[in-house]
Amino acid sequence: MSTLQTTDHEHLFRAIELAEGGRGRTSPNPLVGAVIVRDGHVLGEGFHAALGEPHAERAAIAAAGDADLRGATLYVSLEPCCHTGRTPPCTDAILQAGFARVVVASDDPTEKASGRGLGILRDEGVVVDVAEGEVAAKARLLNQPFRKHARTGRPFVLFKSAMTLDGKVATRTGDSKWISGEDSRRLSHQWRSEVDAVVVGIGTALTDDPLLTARIEGVTRQPRRIVFDSEARLPLDSQLVRGAAEVPLTVVVTRAAPRTAVDALEIAGADVIVATGANEPDRVRNSLVQLGNAGVASILLEGGPHLAGAFLDAGEVDEIRLFVAPVILGGSSARDPLEGEGAERIASAMRALSLECSRSAEDVLITARMREW
Repeated sequence: MSTLQTTDHEHLFRAIELAEGGRGRTSPNPLVGAVIVRDGHVLGEGFHAALGEPHAERAAIAAAGDADLRGATLYVSLEPCCHTGRTPPCTDAILQAGFARVVVASDDPTEKASGRGLGILRDEGVVVDVAEGEVAAKARLLNQPFRKHARTGRPFVLFKSAMTLDGKVATRTGDSKWISGEDSRRLSHQWRSEVDAVVVGIGTALTDDPLLTARIEGVTRQPRRIVFDSEARLPLDSQLVRGAAEVPLTVVVTRAAPRTAVDALEIAGADVIVATGANEPDRVRNSLVQLGNAGVASILLEGGPHLAGAFLDAGEVDEIRLFVAPVILGGSSARDPLEGEGAERIASAMRALSLECSRSAEDVLITARMREW
């Protein structure tokens, strides 16, 4: 492995920037960007725009037009695929174009890919370099949902909540509209558009009768709506059930759910999965395995506190985004963002790997990355 130059890193960072152009449209595929360079000149750029469309490497080759790519260098944010899926192998396109060198920002952890594409290219005489350090870390963070799903079979879990300065998400009567401001709620809808599914508990579904759709301009794909509803209590006249024909709905029940209620939900158009396990965290993990097997690679967990606590107890919260509003509720019985069992000792508490703070109008957004995949 050769030492990469400053210009190599610059082109890789550009490939990562391009990859963002497919956010919300490529799942279960990863976000990938590519840049073609020869003699210091960029000949073409591209990214994987949507599931089923050309991969980044082929998009960049197409963008180069009639340019002779023999001897050029291809910079790509993720190692090229070597298998046939919805599109042909990118390694074939790379070899056909005659690239002399391929520089990769990060690995592909899937069993069908991991290192195979790079080995094929090396065997055919292409110089292959793999980045390390900052650019590699940024490329991995770009595709955390894809990486977790590839490694574990379970979806990446992003927990989102809005709380007051004193750490409350609802009053003692259950009122929570609206703690965060309009800009924060718009951002939440953007996040919905970028994940495969939005998850709430039956308490939230009964109290709010939500749609759980992404209501912003430019949305091309709505997320699946998922309700954790152990006894299948979700009303058939709820907005979620009535909209199941247009936007997919999954209801996660337990064996305690009456068969008649489950049948009624399925007849109304909902998909029903039965989560098994000795306790609630076990049932959360089991449901995530089933959702992952169904192709759900990322979820936005919107609560409520009881379900969020179960996900935390299960060790399945990968990232947290908390809006903190300039509001104080008070009250010993006001709701906290996370319930469940929690940690018994500070030493055993889950600690964030990184923490970022930003402003969202009057609110403060705290983003905590809990693990890296």
